[in-house]
Amino acid sequence: MHGVSPMVQTAVTDAVFHALSNPTRRRVLEHLSVGPATVSELAEPFDMQLPSFVQHLSILERSRLVKSRKHGRVRTYELAPERLRVVEDWLSERRKQWEARLDRFDQVIKQLKEKESKS
Repeated sequence: MHGVSPMVQTAVTDAVFHALSNPTRRRVLEHLSVGPATVSELAEPFDMQLPSFVQHLSILERSRLVKSRKHGRVRTYELAPERLRVVEDWLSERRKQWEARLDRFDQVIKQLKEKESKS
């Protein structure tokens, strides 16, 4: 998300993580990772009323992790994997920060050991 203001980027990241925070929505994404599916196909394994399930789909669609199209009365959803890049980028940035911190910590430990061995 290059060229996007930090506030917008934060809002997008928050929306994606919110969508991923629910196990039902993660299972829907796993199901869609093998291919498109209708609302009824997606809802079938879940023990919940259809309106409640459709709310999960709505959250996924608003976060742009999925997209849908309607043919007649049938709505089909498919994964929009490019949006997962938001999560990947966020995690990658955190990983870089922690690796740098751990590298600095390692240097401090080495310096302390060297001082100790000279004493």
